[in-house]
Amino acid sequence: MDRSGHIREAALELFTRKGFESTTMGDIGAAVGIRGPSLYKHVAAKQDLLVAIMVTTMEDLLTAHRAAVGGVADPVERLRRATEAHVRYHARHRLEAFVGTREIRSLAEPHLTRVLALRAEYEACFRAVVQSGVDAGVFRVDSVRLASYAVLDLGMGVAVWYRADGEQSEDALVWQYSRFALRLVGVTG
Repeated sequence: MDRSGHIREAALELFTRKGFESTTMGDIGAAVGIRGPSLYKHVAAKQDLLVAIMVTTMEDLLTAHRAAVGGVADPVERLRRATEAHVRYHARHRLEAFVGTREIRSLAEPHLTRVLALRAEYEACFRAVVQSGVDAGVFRVDSVRLASYAVLDLGMGVAVWYRADGEQSEDALVWQYSRFALRLVGVTG
């Protein structure tokens, strides 16, 4: 990993542990062995690190979603694959998910608008998957929007408690959560 990657990882860990507002550039520099003022040679501002973490997270989620559902027509399989990609990402990127949820309030404009737009786009992807299942007559929900939020919440919750060395393997977790998502939209079996 290059110096920029180490700086980003240190910032991610500190934002998770201390919060964005309580983390200083000096803290980040100390974590990577660079004096605070020298850190500015690598990054202009702490806000830039937060933006990079949040934008990259959302772009990675969108990319994973598109890869998971691309070329798949069956709504059940699309929701299964979308949920699996979503849950797997949150199991593997717990800190990014935590910072992305907790520190949205710390983003300055125009970055806040950009991240909120990426979030809206991601939610719309799930809403479209659920809507296609409703349109095909295989999903039964009272609200497509609420169903998509519920599926998204499944994955985001994983970031809080999941541990790779825990009771469930990642594959078992992903499989079970895809079944939960299908039950949410009325698919049994």
